[in-house]
Amino acid sequence: MGGQTKGKKKSKARRKDPRSNGGSGLAGLSPQDRMKLKMQEKAKKKTAEKYTVEQLLEKTEECMDSLEFEMAGRFCQRALEVAPDNLLTLDLLGHIHSELGDTQRAKEVFLRAVQLSPEEGHSKYMSLGQMHTGQEAVQYYTKGVQILLCMLEKHAQATADAGAEAAASPPQDSGSEIPIARDLCVAYCSVAEIYFTDLCMEERAGDQCREAIEKALTYHPDNPEALQLMASYLFSTEKNQEGKEYLMRSVDAWLPALKQSEAPPSREDIEEEHTQSDIPPYESRITTAKLLIEAEEYETAVDVLEGLLEEDDEVVQVWYLSGWVCYLQMEERTREEREEIDEEREEREALKEAARSYLTKAKKLYMKLRCDDGPILEHMEQLLGEMGGETEGEEGETDPALDEDFEPSSDDEEEDAMEH
Repeated sequence: MGGQTKGKKKSKARRKDPRSNGGSGLAGLSPQDRMKLKMQEKAKKKTAEKYTVEQLLEKTEECMDSLEFEMAGRFCQRALEVAPDNLLTLDLLGHIHSELGDTQRAKEVFLRAVQLSPEEGHSKYMSLGQMHTGQEAVQYYTKGVQILLCMLEKHAQATADAGAEAAASPPQDSGSEIPIARDLCVAYCSVAEIYFTDLCMEERAGDQCREAIEKALTYHPDNPEALQLMASYLFSTEKNQEGKEYLMRSVDAWLPALKQSEAPPSREDIEEEHTQSDIPPYESRITTAKLLIEAEEYETAVDVLEGLLEEDDEVVQVWYLSGWVCYLQMEERTREEREEIDEEREEREALKEAARSYLTKAKKLYMKLRCDDGPILEHMEQLLGEMGGETEGEEGETDPALDEDFEPSSDDEEEDAMEH
């Protein structure tokens, strides 16, 4: 009898365990939810057995490079399921959400990464700053700056503790300070741009802008973008001569090397590596050309614009600026010498034809790309009207066919993509 009683008790205990589900995390879930959770766990296990995190992240980056951000998000989410605390996975997923326009989810992912690794949080705060505007963006950049300043202080303390021998060591031993200083410069430039644009109407916006640029130059005195920002600020405050000096320092830091290069880097290469290179990104160099025109440094502006056209010849604004600078050179020559000799008159006519050609190309490209910038179109038509209208010639090439979007919609397609 005693044995039977014990057996019944054990049997009751066994029947009670499935209902409690204390360790399984399924308590209180509906049958449908339990089934869904089990399927997710099964899929996670299957993914972990079939692919490594590295393979999933490699496919994520491939999809991002081809602008397939939805598919990239699927691969990245699978990688996160296998390794929930992987910082690279979180960083990529945050950028994917940002590209897809889901700012809230991107913010959640980046802040989670900051919690996991506070000492590396500066890059996440920089990303959050890029996703926001106004004071909120400034707050994120400021948090990133605080982390970078702490890193710089620790580096300086470590160097001091090492004593005179460390101070006399080769440059490569203390090179870790350079990327920190570069990141600080970029962060302060970002803050300055916000006060120069979004917060330009705020009280003391001008002072805040200049203060941020000065701090940027403190940590990286030869940074072309920081120098150009200072030039823009000075031009805006009508200190043109001082602004021109900063502008030419900025251009001298990268243009001579770019002109001397036998095979200039592509736009994609520069955009990808501009944080390690002194060559500013494409859009920044368009601003350089505008400032050079404003400073009446026409020949240097032409050099900058020619480089931009070599990298990408389908940007309306670059063709427009090329035509505008030729027009200004023509006008300058007209003012300098009213009575031209035949050779000079031919040069003036050549500049006129060049201006017409650039502006005609700009207008055609404007129409082809269906741009929406009325002032530029109006100015182009005004200039062309003054010079006798558009140049005659054959119509431009037909528009290339657009590639069809690729939108995989099932796990099988994800696996096919992995295998190829």
